[in-house]
Amino acid sequence: MRMLLPLALLLAAPASATTLADVATSLKGTTSLAADFVQQGADGRILPGKLWLARPGKVRFQYDRAPMLLVADGRTLAFVDYEVKQVSRWPVRKTPLQILLAAEPDLAPLARITLDSPGLVEVLARDPKRPEFGTLHIRFTRSAAAPGGLALAGWTALDAQGGRSEVRLANVRYGASMAGVNWGFADPRKAAR
Repeated sequence: MRMLLPLALLLAAPASATTLADVATSLKGTTSLAADFVQQGADGRILPGKLWLARPGKVRFQYDRAPMLLVADGRTLAFVDYEVKQVSRWPVRKTPLQILLAAEPDLAPLARITLDSPGLVEVLARDPKRPEFGTLHIRFTRSAAAPGGLALAGWTALDAQGGRSEVRLANVRYGASMAGVNWGFADPRKAAR
């Protein structure tokens, strides 16, 4: 009888546990992707749009029905609010998105796997040196068609003040052409002059 319990535990264990190295391999293998996204902010507002990502360092969130844009050109992440004619900028490496955009993803010092199920892997990332960035819960689904067998499904960002923003991806296309993607933006402050 004592032998049955350890044997049952072995049989119930997953064939191979996902490691942070597996997640890093998936991120590194994602040289480009295009997707539809839906973002739900802390205020409950739902904003759909298109996402383009080119590693390292480039991302563009083009919102369908909101006068704003989030874009990174490889060095700087800019949030552009066309309604109030304001631009905010940060170095990509000093934002939570650096985890997804880094040339060489090194997750070990700032991440851990919080869920490893047959269909879903979730990673919790938090930079202990920059707690003001908050936390990022990154979700992957298992897919043989995705780099490293893990398809980026979305993430939830929690800022240092407890504000929550969730992004869900759909129609993800890996290796998508980035020709014609604008990594810049029209500065609304210049139009206001």
